[in-house]
Amino acid sequence: MILLRRLLGDVLRRQRQRQGRTLREVSAAARVSLGYLSEVERGQKEASSELLSAICDALDVRMSEVMREVSDELSLAELAAMATLSEGEMLRPVLEPVPLPAPGVDRMSSISPKAAAVDVVAA
Repeated sequence: MILLRRLLGDVLRRQRQRQGRTLREVSAAARVSLGYLSEVERGQKEASSELLSAICDALDVRMSEVMREVSDELSLAELAAMATLSEGEMLRPVLEPVPLPAPGVDRMSSISPKAAAVDVVAA
């Protein structure tokens, strides 16, 4: 299962580390406890929009940039999850194929009377 809070935490941590800043520095600038910021970065706590805004301000990064990076990582995680499905699961048909009549056979004559009578209901 892909957890958005973990992806968000990873992105925030990378942003902080790129700047060479400590948790203590960012937590003080964002006015959030060091322990809580640590839990957000580790994906253990959900960041409210207000908290996320404060952290982004403290990191001097736009929230849209952070969310774009999270979105990119989410897309990659979803693709990776799909790739791990077995081939049979990915190629499983939704409907059973209907055999076509042999060449030269009238298609309407090959349909049973029950199948030919179809009620159409307007939605």
